[in-house]
Amino acid sequence: MSMTALRSITGPLTKPLVAPSILSADFAALGDECQAVVDAGADLLHLDVMDGHFVPNLTMGPALCASLRERLPDTLLDVHLMVTNPLGCVDSFAGAGADHITFHVEADDDPETVINAIHSAGMTAGIAINPPTDWTALEPWLHSVQLALVMSVNPGFSGQSFIEDVLVKTAAIREQLNDDQRLQMDGGVNLKTAGACREAGCDLLVAASAIFGAAEYGSVICSLRGS
Repeated sequence: MSMTALRSITGPLTKPLVAPSILSADFAALGDECQAVVDAGADLLHLDVMDGHFVPNLTMGPALCASLRERLPDTLLDVHLMVTNPLGCVDSFAGAGADHITFHVEADDDPETVINAIHSAGMTAGIAINPPTDWTALEPWLHSVQLALVMSVNPGFSGQSFIEDVLVKTAAIREQLNDDQRLQMDGGVNLKTAGACREAGCDLLVAASAIFGAAEYGSVICSLRGS
């Protein structure tokens, strides 16, 4: 196990966290690849859950989360729900061993209800926002969550290009957060864009193909972190 592995998204940070998105991993060798990125210094694993409705793609569910929990019992599993009905997913992912759930402000369910359900299930909660949505849509619930997630691509598929315009709202959201709340960026994060994300206030970077497409995971993770 990597010495950087953790099971809580909250707490004081001495460095930005890096979360490989397993969407770009080789699913035929998923356990081994996830073990390898954790051993290489990844702080947590990011699970992109898509329902084929909120976004066009259809991906993983609680069973995969449970398999990763069994393989990596000490690693934080960060579940990103890109689904229309996030409330209906909370209990199943809690039972599968998820530590944290982020859902979208644009989803159909009432954010306050979803946040309360996540907390009641023993997990930390995050709220996400898509590139076209004004950051003020998050404002009523920022005080209730442990993490805010800015999407820097339109969600649905790995490997998209980073949308630089989101950096302005990223900085605006950072000003609203406390020191113990995380600001996460997801989408098109790589060695060229990570610096701008950190400068805008992000302390948790999700990277997919930038990590799993690299020959050596550890050096990429360090570079994304800015170290």
